[in-house]
Amino acid sequence: MAKRTTLYRYLTGPDDASFCHRVSEALSLGWSLYGQPTLTFDAVQGRVICGQAIIKDVDADYAPTLQLSEQ
Repeated sequence: MAKRTTLYRYLTGPDDASFCHRVSEALSLGWSLYGQPTLTFDAVQGRVICGQAIIKDVDADYAPTLQLSEQ
């Protein structure tokens, strides 16, 4: 019998609409925000980089081979 497992992902990317769409898509697939978003400035690229942790509970045993983005 599979046990309930909490999966964790950390999404990163430039502070633009595509990053917001990635987070929105994850939320629509049952992931939840975990903690506060982070921002840093990439001086080489001259842009702000966002980060957001997300979690999701699944009825499955954890295995390192899980493809988190497909859950």
